[in-house]
Amino acid sequence: MSWEDNLVEDEAGVERVVKGARRVAVLGIKTEQQSGQPAFYVPDYLARAGVEVVPVPVYYPDVTHILGKPVFRRLADVPGEVDLVDVFRRPQDIDAHVDDIIAKKPKAVWFQSGIRNDAAARRLAEAGIQVVQDRCLMVDHRRYGGR
Repeated sequence: MSWEDNLVEDEAGVERVVKGARRVAVLGIKTEQQSGQPAFYVPDYLARAGVEVVPVPVYYPDVTHILGKPVFRRLADVPGEVDLVDVFRRPQDIDAHVDDIIAKKPKAVWFQSGIRNDAAARRLAEAGIQVVQDRCLMVDHRRYGGR
């Protein structure tokens, strides 16, 4: 199997990733104060749909909880396994997180709508992690029903 097989671009692959995402770390999550932004309302939707959301904000150093869950400052600090890392970062900001993501060894990484970084996707894919780019996890979760 080559690393390219980890770049998920077909609907069957997207459905598999969505259905396997029971515990999702949200990198770049926003707080309740930014509830109108996708980086808050997408994880809020996932939590309401029964997904275990682990907040990993990049800003908001004083915030200790988002969606009632304790926040972690780095993915590597999150205890236990993570099925999926949902990324809300500008494409040029993702590179700084790739080593942290690889260290956490999630099954998959999801770059939200409008986010594409082929170099980062390749590094993650080469590390054995599945990558979905430029799609909305909320839309696909509704489509494929999660669980």
